[in-house]
Amino acid sequence: MHPSTPPRAGRAGPEPTHAAFNWNGWGGDLIAALVVLVGAGLLFGFAPGFGGGFGGGFGGLGGENGLGGGTPPGTGPDPGGPGRVIPMAHGVGGAVLLVASAALMFLRRRWPTAVFAVLFAGLCVAIALGLPTLGPSIAIAIAAHTLTSVISRRASFLLVGWAVVVLLVLSAWLESWASLDVRLVQAAAAIAVAAALGDSARSRRAYLRAVTERAERAEQTREAEALRRVSEERLRIARDLHDTVAHQISVISLNAGVASSTLDTRPARAQEALGTIRSAARAALTDIGELLRFLRADEGDPTVAPPQPGLTEIAGLCERMREAGLTLDVAVHGDLERVGGQAGRTAYRIVQEGLTNMLKHGAGASGRVELTVEAPQLRILLENPVAPRPAAGAGAAAAAAAGAGADPAADAVGRGTGLGLIGIRERVAALRGRVTAGQSGDRYRLLAELPFTEPAPDRPAPPDAAALSVEDS
Repeated sequence: MHPSTPPRAGRAGPEPTHAAFNWNGWGGDLIAALVVLVGAGLLFGFAPGFGGGFGGGFGGLGGENGLGGGTPPGTGPDPGGPGRVIPMAHGVGGAVLLVASAALMFLRRRWPTAVFAVLFAGLCVAIALGLPTLGPSIAIAIAAHTLTSVISRRASFLLVGWAVVVLLVLSAWLESWASLDVRLVQAAAAIAVAAALGDSARSRRAYLRAVTERAERAEQTREAEALRRVSEERLRIARDLHDTVAHQISVISLNAGVASSTLDTRPARAQEALGTIRSAARAALTDIGELLRFLRADEGDPTVAPPQPGLTEIAGLCERMREAGLTLDVAVHGDLERVGGQAGRTAYRIVQEGLTNMLKHGAGASGRVELTVEAPQLRILLENPVAPRPAAGAGAAAAAAAGAGADPAADAVGRGTGLGLIGIRERVAALRGRVTAGQSGDRYRLLAELPFTEPAPDRPAPPDAAALSVEDS
C-alpha cells in the first residue's frame, strides 16, 4: 500500500515489515536454494539424462534411444538409464555438491561474481568426476541471473559468455567432437536465458530509477521555482510599497517639522506646511488603495493594474517636491516620450527616490535633475549639496550616508532603512543598466544609465494612396 493511501476500514495500517516475506532478500534466497535442492529428487531417476557419467549426447552417433546414447568404454550400462546403480562415492559427492550449490544461493547477492565463478568451477568438477549436474546447473543459472542483474552489462556478459563457450567446448570434447552432450548444452542454454532475463531486470530497474529521479528533480525544480516566484513577488511588493509610501511619508514628516517650528512665529508658513501634509496623506492613501486592489485582484485581470507612473509624470513629481520646499533645477535633453515601458517606470522611481533623499538629507533643500535621452540609453543624473565629511574619528560614518540617494543602512543616526538605494540597484540591474552613487566633497551624485527600446513608430498610409487606387481603377 502506498504510504499516502489511508488504511482500509477495520485495519490498523500496514503490517510490520519484520513479518513480511522479503522476496528481494532472504525470502528470495530461500526459494532459490529450495529450487536447487529439488534436483536431489531428480537425481534418483526422474531425469535420466542428468545422472552421473556421460552419454546423453545428440547429433547422430546412434544408440538405442536415437540420441547418441553411447557410453564411454568400461562404464557398463548407461548410469543415467532407468536401471542405473549410483556408486556410493558418486552419491555422497553429488549430495555434497548439491547442498553446497544451494548454500551459495544465500551469498549470491553479496558476492555475485565470486558465487558465479565458484558454481561454474563446481559444475566443471562435477563434469570431470561424472557427478550429477542438474543441481549445479540450476544453481549456476540462478547465479547468472543475479550476476547480470546487479553488475554492469559488459562485465556480466563477458563472464557469462565465457562460461557458455567453455560448456559448449566441453560438450563437444566429451563426445569426441562428433556430437554435443545434451546436459551441457541444456546447462549452457539455461545460463544464457537466465543471464538475458537478469539483464532485462537490471535494465528495468535502471529505467524505473531514472524515471523516479526525473520525477524527483522535476518536483524539486517546481518547488524551487515556486519559492523563487514567491521571493520575487515579495520583493516586488516591498519595492512597490516603499515607492508608494516612503516618498509621501517623507514629505509629511518634513512638513510636520516645519509646521511645528513655525506655528507661533510664521502661522502662514505653518498653514502651508499643513496643507502639504494633507495633500501628501491623501495621495499616499490613494496609492496604497490602488496597490491593495492590485494585490487582491485575480491574476490576469486586465481591469486592475498597479500604480505605474512613467517619465511623463516626472514634471508633476518635481512640482510637488517644490511645493514641499525643495528648490529644483530640472534639465531635459531629448524626447522623454521615446522612453516607455519598464525603463520609463524605473526612471520615474529613481527620480522619486533621489528627490525624496534630497529633501531628507540634503543641505539647503536644493538639487539638480538632468535627464538625457540618447538612444539606446537614458541617462539620469541627480545631484545636491550635502554637509562636507567630518574629519576621521569625528562621526565620519554618520556623515558618509548623507545626501540624495545615500544608503541609509550605514547611517549611524538611523535616518532611514537603506531600502531606497537597494531598490534602485535592483530595478536597474533588472534592465541590465548601471548605477553609481556617492559623495564627492560637498555634493552627492546619483547617476543611472538605463537601456531602452524605442516603441515601433506608426506607419501611416501613403498620402496619395486613395488617389492612386482611384487612378488605377
